[in-house]
Amino acid sequence: MSQEHPFAPYIRIIGKGPRLSRPLTRDEAKAATGMILRDEVDPVQLGAFLCILRVRTEDPQEGAGFIDAVRDHLDRPDRLPAVDLDWPSYAGKVRQLPYYLLGALALAESGIKIFMHGVEGHTEGRLFSAQTLRELGIAPATSLSDAADKLTSGNFAYLSLEHISPVLQRIIDLKATLGVRTPVNTFARMINALDAKNVFQCITHSAYREIHRDCADLLGQRMCVFKGEGGEIERRPAKPVTVQYLIDGERSEENWPATLEADHAAHDDVMDITRLKAIWHGTDTHPYAIAALTGTMAIALRLMDKADTPEEAQAKAEAIWEARNKDTIPYAG
Repeated sequence: MSQEHPFAPYIRIIGKGPRLSRPLTRDEAKAATGMILRDEVDPVQLGAFLCILRVRTEDPQEGAGFIDAVRDHLDRPDRLPAVDLDWPSYAGKVRQLPYYLLGALALAESGIKIFMHGVEGHTEGRLFSAQTLRELGIAPATSLSDAADKLTSGNFAYLSLEHISPVLQRIIDLKATLGVRTPVNTFARMINALDAKNVFQCITHSAYREIHRDCADLLGQRMCVFKGEGGEIERRPAKPVTVQYLIDGERSEENWPATLEADHAAHDDVMDITRLKAIWHGTDTHPYAIAALTGTMAIALRLMDKADTPEEAQAKAEAIWEARNKDTIPYAG
């Protein structure tokens, strides 16, 4: 009789059916994730585990345990800069250019340290942050230590998930094999690898709002979450938005009104990255682009307690945008 694989009990806990199965506890999820990160799990087991979690939807305790395990496996530098904002970027853009990147760069230029992390290439036809930053002349970091150095010298760093956790990158890449996204797509956003004081989150589907906030609460994070454009952290200025906060364990929410008429919100027919350079330099002043990037900046400023109201946050965001150094992004237009 063959001996049971050590990972099998975790599949049994979540996979015994609607009446007998249950979510993993935080400690169980940490132990299971640790085995995955150490490559101690059979590929068949991994596929079964991920698909069961996907069908059943994510659980905050499982998410916290997952993140506990990932953070234990990080190769972090001994000294970390005091990062202000952790900014996940995992969806890619398909209908609008990634205007949020210009907002992040303007905030960084104003003195706010932003650590952005994400993936690229998991969905055909999408424009991802890493690719866009390279086109803007901004080199992504190659490790957490390199990201820490870039944050110290320039207040902004982008690092791909493959350099944070190659195993998690491989799991996200399984979407092409499995046909669906996995819970890693949700929880990788919440790793906060460099211990930023504030964590930015967005959702595409409203059901994930409380999953993010509940998991962040277990992790002791200070964060906000809102419905972003195309799954990225970017304000949709032609629509009102509800921003939900978790500050020192206290939950609250604000309803931000639309800042733009709906007829300005047409999709980009051509995803031309060079337009971002023109917007940074002020030769392209499309109302949607400016409203999207400053609106995103405003939510970040409000999260970081740099404004007392959405209106004040928007005004400060617009002032920071106007004060940007246009020479920091090369442009020959």
